[in-house]
Amino acid sequence: MKLKMLAPCALVAAFLATTPVAAQVSGAIWTSLVNGEAVNFNLYENKEDVYLNGGPGHGSGSNSPGLSPDGTYVFMVTDPSSKTLLSTDNAECRQVEVVGGVISGSTGPCAHSEGSAGAGTPVQLFPYNDTPNNGGEYKVWLTPLDKYACPLDEVDCDLETHGFIPSESKTDNFKVDSDIPDEIDTRFWDGARYLDGLGIKWIDSHGASNQKFSYYAPEQIVMHEAHVEAPEIGTHYIVVSNQPGCTVGEVYVAGTLQRKKGPQTVPIKITKGMKSKGSFTIFVDVVCY
Repeated sequence: MKLKMLAPCALVAAFLATTPVAAQVSGAIWTSLVNGEAVNFNLYENKEDVYLNGGPGHGSGSNSPGLSPDGTYVFMVTDPSSKTLLSTDNAECRQVEVVGGVISGSTGPCAHSEGSAGAGTPVQLFPYNDTPNNGGEYKVWLTPLDKYACPLDEVDCDLETHGFIPSESKTDNFKVDSDIPDEIDTRFWDGARYLDGLGIKWIDSHGASNQKFSYYAPEQIVMHEAHVEAPEIGTHYIVVSNQPGCTVGEVYVAGTLQRKKGPQTVPIKITKGMKSKGSFTIFVDVVCY
């Protein structure tokens, strides 16, 4: 599916002026199976199959030290708009420990089931309700315990986004019982080949963020890209920065050269019309020097 540029270049500065502040927590979160394995396009057959994982990020190499700071975090599952809290148990049941930069299991008086994933211990997201989203989309949130605004012995409250401050939270999206992949994929190119191990910061439509890295895993249909899966309706931001292995030059969005060269934040607008037309991939291509 061929997509045109999603926002006029002349509006980039205006978008930058209103770009949400990124989360203070470093590192990345993602979803996986019980054994820590990733699945194609973050598409799962059953809600019980989805586990929360976190650390340096897929393909990050030495560019990311992992989740930081170590300590206790709270998670939740919502619909992609974040209006509906889908997690059904009290927040005290939805606590995880981050040790050595990775999620290392569940904690609290009613801990969730755990899996195994090498250095870390993924935590099952279930129980949570079915999403009201027609595309089977869900959003998982993670925030430090000391930033969580609701009482731990309650499921929800009217503070912030169900107790989560977006600018202090990590998010990732996934789908259940769906076969339609939607993606924003960033590729890094040095003039001869695509480069792996390079990262972007994704700021979602709520102002929460996550780290994504380019890597190659053909068995998962990952072809040297930093994936943002199942982006919800709204404006997302891809933050492209200089980093070891890439001094940013030209940047293209959906094949259209941006007027500005070098490090920048590009807005990607996801519309209801795009969602209704089925599967799509929007490429952000970064030329590295």
